[in-house]
Amino acid sequence: MAIKFFIEKEFAGGLGRAGILETLHGIINTPAFVTVGTKATVKALTPEQVKETGAQVVLANTYHLYLEPGAERIRSFGGLHKFMNWSGPIMTDSGGFQVFSLGAAYGKQVSKIARAQTNSHVLTRQNPMDSDVDENLFGTLAKVTDDGVSFRSHLDGSLHYIMPEKSIEIQHDLGADIIFAFDECTSPRETSRYQEEALERTHRWAKRSLDYHNSHVLQNNGIKTQALFGIVQGGREESLRKRSAEFISSLNFDGFGIGGSFIKEDMETVVKWVNKILPAEKPRHLLGIGEPEDLFMGVENGVDLFDCVAPTRNGRGGTLYTSRGKINIRNAEFREDVGPIDADCSCPVCDQGVNLPGRHPYTRAYLCHLYRAHEMLGGTLGSMHNLYFIINLVKRMRESILNGNFPEFKKEFLKVYHS
Repeated sequence: MAIKFFIEKEFAGGLGRAGILETLHGIINTPAFVTVGTKATVKALTPEQVKETGAQVVLANTYHLYLEPGAERIRSFGGLHKFMNWSGPIMTDSGGFQVFSLGAAYGKQVSKIARAQTNSHVLTRQNPMDSDVDENLFGTLAKVTDDGVSFRSHLDGSLHYIMPEKSIEIQHDLGADIIFAFDECTSPRETSRYQEEALERTHRWAKRSLDYHNSHVLQNNGIKTQALFGIVQGGREESLRKRSAEFISSLNFDGFGIGGSFIKEDMETVVKWVNKILPAEKPRHLLGIGEPEDLFMGVENGVDLFDCVAPTRNGRGGTLYTSRGKINIRNAEFREDVGPIDADCSCPVCDQGVNLPGRHPYTRAYLCHLYRAHEMLGGTLGSMHNLYFIINLVKRMRESILNGNFPEFKKEFLKVYHS
């Protein structure tokens, strides 16, 4: 088996649980936040610094690595683990979300998460590719057919075609511990008719992804080194989400991803619909979600894994998480502030061995200076802090499940966070 999943403790009468996910490259204690390393790197951080944040697992992006440096080249170097010098578990997505961002979302500022009160089809963009890349790098239009997707590279305009089988082949070459079936993510504002059409296509692609993956395992003498997760889609439509959860559950996937798109206000309802159907004995990953409120929601409703670029993207931009909410460290109010980013944080940036002679935390004033002076170190320190904050917040949720006090922890944390 490529992975083994054990549930240690469940909520009484609820969906939430704490578990252990074993991979060939190490154990993931769940629920867990998955650090995004889009191009085989967590931007601004070394693998050693990523480990210092408490990260257990990293997720890389199939689309970007396919284009540069190429999956076959990475395979020739021994796979992603050796190539990026990360010895722990690695996940790779399928490239399906890039289909959305290069196609339906291209040039429209459409995000996979929208607000219910937004009447226009033009929505606030979280990131055009939902990956840790600069916004001006996203590529040209993609065309979706029943067989696959044609698109032009955002690097040089070259034409490419990816089918489910190709997506899985690329991920086999990359060598991640957990890979995802090829899917089509739709805009939360698409019509019900198109949502259903895309869902049926995603289901066909899921079956093709699984068949190709299984044939690869057979060619490898039945030795399974990579786990394949199927992805549940269906937008915000209850009937489609439940249909998708039932269909994907019927296939022999090793675990499941819950894909976009969502209306922010009804994300919790969608997750409940899906996780009440997905088999409890297999792990569940909520794709592209990482804000504290959403993490609590997901954990409470049976999600085991999350990934999101927000901590590092915000860190590079100067938006930093604290136990009392986010701050913009560039603001003038912090120019004379000699305190740490967050007095309650024990990350390498806020702690710095405060009990050791000659050591003290990096101050808000120093961080403010770095960002205002456009120094690269600012992004590094901010990213380290934000990653530690989010990763360890989910670890504390796990501990609260094991201790039987998750509701109290959630209530107290969010009360202070929003104070």
